[in-house]
Amino acid sequence: MVIALDVGTSSVRASFYDGGGRAVPGRSHQVQCAPRLTRDGGVEHDAARLLDAVAVCLDAIHPNRPPEETRAVGVATFWHGLLGFDTGGRPVTPIYTWADTRGVRDAQLLRSALDDEALHARTGCHLHSSYWPAKLRWLSRERPTEAGRVARWGSFGEFLELSLFGEATTSVSMASGTGLLDQAAARWDAEALAAAEIDERHLFPLSDRTEPRRGLRAPWAGRWPALRTARWLPAIGDGAASNIGSDCVDPARIALNVGTSAALRVVTRDQPVPPRGLWRYRVDRRRAIVGGATSEGGNVYAWCRQVLRLAGEEEVEASLAALPPDSHGLTVLPHLAGERSPGWRGERRGVISGLRLDTSAVEIVRAALEAVALRLAVVYSLLAPCASAGHAIVASGGALGRSRAWTQIIADALGRPVAWSAEPEATSRGAALLALEALGVLSDLATARQPVGETFEPDRAHHARYLDALDRQRRFDERV
Repeated sequence: MVIALDVGTSSVRASFYDGGGRAVPGRSHQVQCAPRLTRDGGVEHDAARLLDAVAVCLDAIHPNRPPEETRAVGVATFWHGLLGFDTGGRPVTPIYTWADTRGVRDAQLLRSALDDEALHARTGCHLHSSYWPAKLRWLSRERPTEAGRVARWGSFGEFLELSLFGEATTSVSMASGTGLLDQAAARWDAEALAAAEIDERHLFPLSDRTEPRRGLRAPWAGRWPALRTARWLPAIGDGAASNIGSDCVDPARIALNVGTSAALRVVTRDQPVPPRGLWRYRVDRRRAIVGGATSEGGNVYAWCRQVLRLAGEEEVEASLAALPPDSHGLTVLPHLAGERSPGWRGERRGVISGLRLDTSAVEIVRAALEAVALRLAVVYSLLAPCASAGHAIVASGGALGRSRAWTQIIADALGRPVAWSAEPEATSRGAALLALEALGVLSDLATARQPVGETFEPDRAHHARYLDALDRQRRFDERV
């Protein structure tokens, strides 16, 4: 038995999995944890609140079993989160998430001063407000007193380890999403550190995901006696875990994930220089993950639901499915949280063009969801050469799992079949599978592969309409 702990941007979940990577029925608990939004572009989490949610989840599933039955805890948490710690290991800042755009100006200055292409080749990351160099410069400029109290920078994964064990490391997986890691050398990059105006002593030591912690300290050891001897594995990036959990473990499968944001990703054991517009992170020292993530996904649908005051989901789903592709006369730039892949323009904002007096709410929703699909089509055109010939596309994520209409829109926009993953919680399952691999229970992740679910075939005529819509979106983007 292993526990998967999934700390996402909108919720925390703890779940039990057996030795075959199958979720144990009735042994899962989830707590919603929405980030705090600020009018100047801030998107922040409170570290203590997330830790409380972790504790609630583990309390809810804590087994009355002998300790040896729970052999490991695999942890996945959101990539790119930046958290400052004081000399005692206590958080002195919020967790600044990938969606926080307040470092846009700093990213622009860095791009004008540094060789973005060379940094991208080494770190896998463009100079952008999602990553730590721009965030750290923004903090130093706008919040110098707060930044001056920070002894070390890390993420929620390090805070969890410090809280439970009194010491912490940064996994190669989490470090690869900072924009500070030389991935080929597996060490902090000197030029990126200089750009961020910090040095290595302000960061935690690096570790691989197979280097566990043991021995919970008080009061946690008394709270969870069955977990005292379990191996707690360092946190990995949630995107890496999602790929593994949806069985996209090699170049034969591209993972499509639509949660709060959206992404297309492929795992490889090579160390390719990612095409411009994409990124390269790490699952671990052996495996890279190449892909593109948009800043828009389920957050766009959630915004539409709130602002347009839509009817129930089933009614909206039926209305969306009834509308012909690109029939609304609207052109949407869905950059409500700036742009990541492929343009990496954090200053971008959302725009709707073509509104008329007779434009309906469901037409706006359909246009917005199509706009997200068009951005994914651009990412896919860059990523496809990194995958095997004849690759499959496997979709997961809560936003798509509730909408057959949106999944069909994406298949039509990509011009490729899209199969739903059979796994409803891909990130949790991925954390569990990697924990089982670290234990030696699974020697090959492919042996745990599940059959895929429903496959959505693209319609050629619809794909042609979306190619025209993509050209229109590009031209509109250039004008704006």
